[in-house]
Amino acid sequence: MTPLPLTVTAVTIAQIESAINHWRERSLPVSPDIDPENLVLCAQARALADVYGMMIYRRQTSVEFSALSAQQRDALAVTL
Repeated sequence: MTPLPLTVTAVTIAQIESAINHWRERSLPVSPDIDPENLVLCAQARALADVYGMMIYRRQTSVEFSALSAQQRDALAVTL
């Protein structure tokens, strides 16, 4: 796990989206035999997609870092 800057108290929806894209790009299959219509998100992107979807539903622009699960914080730590 990458340590976060001590000043991180909230995370914006743009930061979460960027982290999802980071994990999605990192886990994309390189085989031409893979059907692009049936891709599955990796665990890190899935965890972030849950909070991202709720933020969109609630029309939030940021979320408190302390409100995230350990898995979501770990997935974000790599990209912040």
